[in-house]
Amino acid sequence: MTDQFAFSYPSPLEGYENLEPLSDERNEDGKSLKNPQHGILSKAYEEFPDPLTKDRRGGFDIHIYHFQNDPDQVTFAKALWERIRREFPELRIYTFFDRPVGPHPVAMFEVNIFTPAQFGAFVPWLVINRGPLSALIHPNTVETEELRNHTQRATWLGERIPLDVRILKLISEQAKKEELGN
Repeated sequence: MTDQFAFSYPSPLEGYENLEPLSDERNEDGKSLKNPQHGILSKAYEEFPDPLTKDRRGGFDIHIYHFQNDPDQVTFAKALWERIRREFPELRIYTFFDRPVGPHPVAMFEVNIFTPAQFGAFVPWLVINRGPLSALIHPNTVETEELRNHTQRATWLGERIPLDVRILKLISEQAKKEELGN
């Protein structure tokens, strides 16, 4: 579990200060609240919010895990990998690893997401189609935040698989040294 106090958090209301209080008026369903309508969609529908990367790395990585010693999971994962490559050719999909790699303690494959539209299409599809596999969804921000991106900012589908965060700490330390020119 991530130490919630290890990071700082900006106010969720930054940019929305000093507005009229919200109403408690209900919609026709009698349960949900009416929100103030201003006719402008959030920019988050079109581009990922800062500090997400908008470059060749993509805004999100999705790691889909399978236990390499479980033949049923290996078979399912290979079929899922192929299906994703066929149904979502616009996404970047990496090698099907048959062993642990990097901070990932079991075999996996990775998918990169570049736009909110891709995220909105692929993640619900994966929720339904991932079968017995777990998936880590993490944002990509600056290189020095790999540990935070893979832990505090991460979301899991299925069972959480503990990562080897030691490797992520080493990556972050190296990136900070390079930033400082050491």
